[in-house]
Amino acid sequence: MEAEKIKETVKKAAKELFRKYGYHKTSVNEIAKKARIAKATIYKYFESKEQVLDGILMDYLDQNLYEILHNKVSYTSEEEHLKALVMKTSRLSFTACNEFIGWDFVRENANSQEFLKHLSDQLEALLLAAYLQLDNFKNNPARREGLAFLLKASKSIVFSFAFTSVSDSDVRKNFVSFQKEILPFLVKAAL
Repeated sequence: MEAEKIKETVKKAAKELFRKYGYHKTSVNEIAKKARIAKATIYKYFESKEQVLDGILMDYLDQNLYEILHNKVSYTSEEEHLKALVMKTSRLSFTACNEFIGWDFVRENANSQEFLKHLSDQLEALLLAAYLQLDNFKNNPARREGLAFLLKASKSIVFSFAFTSVSDSDVRKNFVSFQKEILPFLVKAAL
């Protein structure tokens, strides 16, 4: 098998197992068995199970982010467009973590803080690079700085949901509060 095909096979197997059993309860042995390859082969391409998860999440976010950014919905203002993009990408990142990791793992695992920081930094870089492809931001350095501020602040707030929300209902309340009470001010500061 060629390297990229092996990586995709591993990620596909891991994604199915993470969804079914959760990240914490899935072993590298189980991923290898599902992918029909040797455990050593997984370690040839991924340093750890965490790196497999990281690859799955980045693929998921990249694919969905492309769809969000290239959606041809018209907005009444640049401010409304930016608010919509931030909310969609915030929900996307939350859903990715919820679907593939599970918030219990995030709250209880000793390494989760470091992993989540790494993931959120990657997400921020991915979002910034994607947003900078939009016409409004391409050739405007001041807008780029404002956008970087908006993404960093929004990311920090959204990822804090994981540690303050006890239930899905709390998450919904936090998103509504963020959308109505915080995001408008962040967008104005960014523009």
